[in-house]
Amino acid sequence: MVDQAEAEADAQAEALRIERANRPWWLRIGHGMRTRGNWFELFRFGVVGASGYVVNLAVFTLVVHGLSVDYHVAAVAAFLAGVLNNFWWNRHWTFGASDGHAGFQAARFFTVSVGAFLVSLGILQALVAGAGMAEVPAQAIAIVTATPLNFLGNKLWSFRG
Repeated sequence: MVDQAEAEADAQAEALRIERANRPWWLRIGHGMRTRGNWFELFRFGVVGASGYVVNLAVFTLVVHGLSVDYHVAAVAAFLAGVLNNFWWNRHWTFGASDGHAGFQAARFFTVSVGAFLVSLGILQALVAGAGMAEVPAQAIAIVTATPLNFLGNKLWSFRG
């Protein structure tokens, strides 16, 4: 009797999980915004992002000014350094997903990060070449602008439970 009740409860929970997973993204985001734990994840993501931001800007500045390399190349080097930093911290601290398969998570994380990077690179190009802004402040703005896309992609895909 108990086994049957447990099996029915498990089946109902799984059906609810599948129903929620199949909802349109805007409903999932709306539900997520009302869930307290997601706000803590967003805070931790912000802290990790801030550390990645510092790593990114430090590497970017070093490569542009210290090595006199083109800002496009510097942006790629800074991106890679930031991704390595952020993957480790997000996997272990933000999303607590260290029990998942690291390879799959890394591939998804990198895919999301590349998408956000391409958005930030487009913004960087527009600010530097189009608006005549200095490279380092433009990079700072570009990173901040791409952050919401990065969080949602990692929350909903890379480290989903």
